[in-house]
Amino acid sequence: MALILIVDDSPTEVHVMKKALEKSGYQTATAQDGAEGVRMAREMTPDLIFMDVVMPGVNGYQATRTLANDPKTRTIPIIMVTSKGQETDKIWGLRQGAVDYMVKPVSPDQLVAKAQATLAA
Repeated sequence: MALILIVDDSPTEVHVMKKALEKSGYQTATAQDGAEGVRMAREMTPDLIFMDVVMPGVNGYQATRTLANDPKTRTIPIIMVTSKGQETDKIWGLRQGAVDYMVKPVSPDQLVAKAQATLAA
């Protein structure tokens, strides 16, 4: 069973994502900011990370860059899930090391489909 780390500071977003992924058979873990996300990714080596961008302290771009440059975590696919929907935001997120970029609101079905496609790749 794949382990997916959700890094987001919104309890509502985390709840919706966690519920959708667990209902589809995935294990989940959650982090409330980028620094905690990086620490947990290094400890747990999840199969996939859903990363918000706008968070206190270490933001999602910084956390993604840190994980993408770390030999221990660089192979973990990171999908940005954020309200930042400008094309420049998306390009920047992908340049930091994300494999994909989704703009909120994201439906539970879209989230699960993206997880399945990414983990099957």
